[in-house]
Amino acid sequence: MTLRNRLALAGGLLVLSVSALASPAGTYTFGQPASAANATRTVEVDMTDIAFTPKALQVKAGETVRFVLVNKGQLLHEFNLGDAAMHAAHQKEMLKMQQSGAMTPTGMSHDGMDHSAMGHGAMGMAGMKHDDPNSVLVEPGKTAELTWTFSQADNLEFACNIPGHYQAGMVGTLKVDP
Repeated sequence: MTLRNRLALAGGLLVLSVSALASPAGTYTFGQPASAANATRTVEVDMTDIAFTPKALQVKAGETVRFVLVNKGQLLHEFNLGDAAMHAAHQKEMLKMQQSGAMTPTGMSHDGMDHSAMGHGAMGMAGMKHDDPNSVLVEPGKTAELTWTFSQADNLEFACNIPGHYQAGMVGTLKVDP
């Protein structure tokens, strides 16, 4: 693939990603993504095989929190904000990504993927992306960030939805106070 074709593909994926963020399906009752510059607090969360430290967090409605996620483990991990039902649904998507070869134990791979196995048809690569605004994947030894403004009081979880990780206990509680 030529550089020109790669750039055209990347631009097309960017357009699809931005339009997905603007759709009603990309909205969350508990808040929205925010700029790190707007954060009122920074919280570091360590990811190991298979745990988060700390295991519980407390924030306030209206607060913008910058999460600094440090993967100290040997495996790929995810930090995903949501309730138990959202995590259950996302785990099914992550399993499909793993089964298709899009996700390996230590990272994401777009080589040799069978996009038709994902049931996305003409969407191709766009359906294979892990680009939910309430979620970030962190490779072993890497650090990533997610900044979020919490809109209302709620009882949430932060979880790693990579197949088997949630079930092994890689989940924490996130209480949003009024």
